Amino acid sequence: EVTVVHIISSSSHTIMSSEAWIDFAAGWISGGVSVLACQPVDTILTRMQANASVAINRSPDLTNAVPKVPKISAPGAATVTLRPWSMFEEMVSDFGVKSLWRGSTAMIGAVPVQNALLMTGYGAGKRWSESSDSSDNNNNNGVLLGVFFGGCTGGVLQSFVMSPVELIKVTQQVIGKSVKSATTSVVGGLFSKTGAWKGLGATLLRDGIPHGVWFVSYEYAKTEMTSFSTNSDDEKSTMNDDVAIPMLAGAFAATTAWAVGYPFDLIKTRIQAGSGSGIVSTAKDLINESGGRVVAGLYKGFTLKLLRSIPSSAIGFLAYETAAKALSPS
Repeated sequence: EVTVVHIISSSSHTIMSSEAWIDFAAGWISGGVSVLACQPVDTILTRMQANASVAINRSPDLTNAVPKVPKISAPGAATVTLRPWSMFEEMVSDFGVKSLWRGSTAMIGAVPVQNALLMTGYGAGKRWSESSDSSDNNNNNGVLLGVFFGGCTGGVLQSFVMSPVELIKVTQQVIGKSVKSATTSVVGGLFSKTGAWKGLGATLLRDGIPHGVWFVSYEYAKTEMTSFSTNSDDEKSTMNDDVAIPMLAGAFAATTAWAVGYPFDLIKTRIQAGSGSGIVSTAKDLINESGGRVVAGLYKGFTLKLLRSIPSSAIGFLAYETAAKALSPS
């Protein structure tokens, strides 16, 4: 009996480990795909959040661009609204289409790790709650709770990876430093609170609870849509569901998560771009810039964020589900 229990225990441990690696690999793939697809919108959004106009030496070679002092409005000052389309036109005209992917080198290297950590937390939380709730298969609340805690844990852990990487990205996108220069600057400040970890507090607030909300929203929407989908054996219908459900659920998840976490993303960008100091003082500056309107100040650029995050989340979850299915043993 002891031998049988040991074999079952070992087998269960192996399966769980295998599932965790599948989540990790699928998350890695989905992260890389979403960055390549959505980086141009991110570049425009980051410049809007930092209140920066294009202020880079007009060098045709971005890798050799000499950074100048960026045109960033003083904290709390009344500002002229920066139009996304005018930023897009100016960047493409001055630096070419390639400039829209500025900062993508650091993100392509890091976002797959970020997504892998997040998806691992999501998968672990879901499996744990499903095993705990196995006695009541009709109750989805326990699964959602596990997914929420898994998402929050993954979000907090990946913050320590993403905060320095996003500082490199923001330095490239706003100030115009080359990849090498921005990376050297950040790496040199790894042991300084005002160096590589600038904006970490806001990053933790942006990535903790909001990622729990993200995964809960996805799991809820996916479960509801799956239950309403046609129980058909038609192969074409099944294939359509395999694509549509993850994308629609991912889009819904992005909207709810950023509705919760966006103000901290805006504050984080301001701090990393050098136009903000602490979280509270930066929030006050944003509200003052909007004439005392709290929502307008803290949600500046929110529409553009959704234009980036909705397709990114939809593509990311589709890539994750597709990769997980392909990697899972049949």
